[in-house]
Amino acid sequence: MLNTINIATFFDGQKLRKNVAVSISNGKIVSIDKAASDVQPGIMAPGYIDVQVNGGGGALFNSAPTVETIKTIGAAHAKFGTTGFLPTLITDKVDVMQLAADAVCEAIKQKTPGVLGVHFEGPHLSIPKKGVHSPEFIRGITNAEMAVFTRQDLGKVVVTLAPENVSIEDIKTLVAADVHVCLGHSNADYETVMKALTAGATGFTHLFNAMSAFGAREPGMVGAALLDDNSWCGLIVDGHHVHFDAAKLAIKAKENGKMMLVTDAMPPVGTDDESFPFFDSKIIRTGDRLNALTGELAGSCLDMAGAVINTVEHLQVEFTEALRMASTYPAEFLALDNQKGRLQPGACADFVILNDNLSVKQTWISGQPVFKN
Repeated sequence: MLNTINIATFFDGQKLRKNVAVSISNGKIVSIDKAASDVQPGIMAPGYIDVQVNGGGGALFNSAPTVETIKTIGAAHAKFGTTGFLPTLITDKVDVMQLAADAVCEAIKQKTPGVLGVHFEGPHLSIPKKGVHSPEFIRGITNAEMAVFTRQDLGKVVVTLAPENVSIEDIKTLVAADVHVCLGHSNADYETVMKALTAGATGFTHLFNAMSAFGAREPGMVGAALLDDNSWCGLIVDGHHVHFDAAKLAIKAKENGKMMLVTDAMPPVGTDDESFPFFDSKIIRTGDRLNALTGELAGSCLDMAGAVINTVEHLQVEFTEALRMASTYPAEFLALDNQKGRLQPGACADFVILNDNLSVKQTWISGQPVFKN
């Protein structure tokens, strides 16, 4: 069945066009033409892709690593324009990792809307840069974890690790198995980070946060992340994780096309919940900020629509570039850019329709509306 949407403003991931007719069939874009009849107001743009989603809709992936949890999280984030995401499991026991992997595998089999793979944030991290990750579960890599990471039925797999605590050989093994290795929660020096990049690491998890800082005599992980032109950086633009002016500077310094928006979202996204259980403790929400009882930032209440709006309003980034940071660049990081992150004939019909203020009116995944405001 052919479905055609006439839209006033169309952004394909590269350029803007006015009064466009987009035809969709079998989950794909068939054609993009000049609209011959009345158009609906708004901006159609590639759907947002979030590579770091711990929770949403009141659900935390670690607490219940099931298909139902993944569906709850996806539905919550779809309201904010997310058409593709990686359910993210933070540092936990290996049996929980295995359950999470099984859930993602089953979600992909069921064609659960938006599920692109899985992100294992840990457990091979640095204790000094652990954030809210449980130190009792932080450990060296073993065959058990490697078997989970290198499964071939999980879609796109991202693993965040501290390179000072994982061997170059293990990084190469992960990369050879098509795992996207991100560096983070790390106190590594610059030289160690550069060796990990040479071994095939391609990303940095939440730039500036939980990583060795930039200094005059020791550039640290932040310096390596900004200097390297071939890697991507995730950036949490909520005003709490990174000062807006620090984020501006990072965007100026980093190779164009390599800075992507992420949420690091927790269960309160899409709810009014003021707290939620977290392992044997609790996370408290104050406005749009989340903190552990011990004071650390604990993920975010951020959604991708808010991240885009903050990037435009507070970082003074052109709105088309902010949209790329939310869609095109994450798609390129995951090597999905032949199908996602751009709107062109043959690509997946994953898109958002935005108001002029960039709030989300509609979200479509595989040519089907999953949210309409």
